[in-house]
Amino acid sequence: MRVLVVEDDADTATYLAQGLREAGHTVDLAATGPEGLEAALSQSHDVIVMDRMLPNMDGLSVVRTLREEGHATPVLILSALSQVDDRVKGLKAGGDDYLTKPFAFSELEARLSVLTRRAAPQQAEATRLSLADLEMDLLARTVTRGGKTLDLQPREFKILEYLLRRAGRVVTRTMLLEGVWDYSFDPQTNVIDVHISRLRQKIDKGFERELLHTIRGSGYMLRAEG
Repeated sequence: MRVLVVEDDADTATYLAQGLREAGHTVDLAATGPEGLEAALSQSHDVIVMDRMLPNMDGLSVVRTLREEGHATPVLILSALSQVDDRVKGLKAGGDDYLTKPFAFSELEARLSVLTRRAAPQQAEATRLSLADLEMDLLARTVTRGGKTLDLQPREFKILEYLLRRAGRVVTRTMLLEGVWDYSFDPQTNVIDVHISRLRQKIDKGFERELLHTIRGSGYMLRAEG
């Protein structure tokens, strides 16, 4: 899995990154709140490890901002603050788990596995996907928004399914090429732009709230909030 570690203490960050990489995971590092927020919004991760006390923007504010943006990636909050009230604040801010320092690496890795496992089955087993008033029936192969049936071509249906399964997360062009077209290379064409444009016309045009957003320099995201 791909893990974003947001930690300002260099020794702790190195310890986490080394342990996670030795366990076979891909790790991205950020040392401040703003850097962590930018990394989370611009790249796709399976889980985030968020230190609570960060320079410039604390970890809880970062998590709260991510949730307000519709970002659904699971977050494990790390903190030296161990009182019940501290843990409650962390979870209420949008964290999915809370681990106090000092911690055992084996426990941290186990908790990350649980967080990613919780998220994955819901996506794999779902036969109906939805976001706001947009609904997809994978068995009937139908899509509606606000009760209105949308006529999607097969490729558009596949793109929308891919995006719905990752709602609230950035989907890069590389991910679309691999997940929708089965390409392991960039054909250097505007094929994605053309299909995304058509899909946007069908799911957003005529509706008050846009759901399909372009994340400049990164890719696309389906989210309910503008």
